[in-house]
Amino acid sequence: MWQAIRDAAEEAYDRSSECRFTSFVGYEWTAILEDGINLPRNVIFRNEKVPPLPLSWVETPSAVDLWDHLEEKCVRGIPGCDALTIPHNSNLSAGLMFESAGLTKVSDADTPYTAEVALRRNRWEPLVEIMQHKGDSECALPFGADSDEACGFETLLYDRFGPKFSRLARRRTPTASNYVRNALEQGLLQQTRIGANPFKHGIIASTDTHIAAPGLTAEKNHPGHGGAGIGAAEGLPQGFPDDFEFNPGGLAVVWAEENTRDSLFTAMQRREVYGTSGTRPLVRFFGGWDFPNDLCTAPDFVAQAYTSGVPMGGDLRPRPGESAAPRFAVWAAQDPGSAHSPGSPLQRIQIVKGWVENGERRERVIDVAGGDNGAGVDKATCNQTGGGAGSLCTVWSDPEFDPKVPAFYYGRVLENPSCRWSQYVCNAAGIDCESGAELPEGLQGCCSAEHQPVIQERAWTSPIWYTP
Repeated sequence: MWQAIRDAAEEAYDRSSECRFTSFVGYEWTAILEDGINLPRNVIFRNEKVPPLPLSWVETPSAVDLWDHLEEKCVRGIPGCDALTIPHNSNLSAGLMFESAGLTKVSDADTPYTAEVALRRNRWEPLVEIMQHKGDSECALPFGADSDEACGFETLLYDRFGPKFSRLARRRTPTASNYVRNALEQGLLQQTRIGANPFKHGIIASTDTHIAAPGLTAEKNHPGHGGAGIGAAEGLPQGFPDDFEFNPGGLAVVWAEENTRDSLFTAMQRREVYGTSGTRPLVRFFGGWDFPNDLCTAPDFVAQAYTSGVPMGGDLRPRPGESAAPRFAVWAAQDPGSAHSPGSPLQRIQIVKGWVENGERRERVIDVAGGDNGAGVDKATCNQTGGGAGSLCTVWSDPEFDPKVPAFYYGRVLENPSCRWSQYVCNAAGIDCESGAELPEGLQGCCSAEHQPVIQERAWTSPIWYTP
């Protein structure tokens, strides 16, 4: 099977100068503890030079064991071999995804990080997944900043997978430690304590659907997960094609010099990536010390930003003077969509700041471009209303910058509200929750308290870090 995977990746890879499609050899290391606690990693190899066999969680029962294997059998064992691992579904990890990388059982979670292990995690896991089919892993109410209502996005109400499939497993409410933003803040705390940041993660999103169509993320006509949802299990003739708390998944975006394995892999290693909730906006995010206020109107915006700053995923260069505060340039253009499915206009760009103050985690979400534009959506027809922007851009300086305090900054782009996939299904079935009529079998979720008929699609950039 491993050889078949390798052959398929090679067949799909366009090695011509046109670079039309790039494939990677990879697999999922599927770690699951106790009652469905998810701790999986996606293992991605740089090229076709890979170990003779991929080791599973059974043979390598901790992430550290996995890295040891990849170090021995790939990096040192095969010339030209390299790999990285990507944690995913931290929202279903019972808060353990960002605990000790050497844990093999729940009781290992309290094992403290050492600088050596932190640096190894930083090397092997430059990326983390912030959203996928089984929910959002950025943040959740009430764990986000007090004013961050956008944290209530595609949030699952349980913190592990076991209770979904077993009546014997007790459902537990997620805690802050399930989420990526909390991990980024914990990384700053670890840096102040041990001198190394284990959670210096760039941000991607993924589908994690199992239907061999990784780009199929449209809300309308969502076909279902194909694995863990009701669509695959029961094949109901009428009803949802998937469990309605799930979604079509997100997408990973990589800024690379060209569409080749080496270039894309190197860009992933340097964290110049961002994730979306499934739509396709273009996003740029740079940090520096002297970006001009009119950078957004410059025809060479990107070239200037690279020259005098760093892109998403990078570390701010040393502070040039005592009066300097970091400046961030962020630009986004809406998903152009297609003739049959136009993209949604942009509502706003936000910058999420996290820092450590007196040994405590702090965070703030700031609107830096756009804002409340009165946009909405008619739930009965899914027609969008109100204004919006085709593109947004700004140069923002942190007015509360403290040069003695480590911090990170990432951009979040919010589109105008639109219909969720499940609302399209409810509308197609003629469901009117105000009529009091009996609901068809399989569609009771349309009128449940948990159903969110409207969403705000979004994108998240990788952070930029400041270290005193």
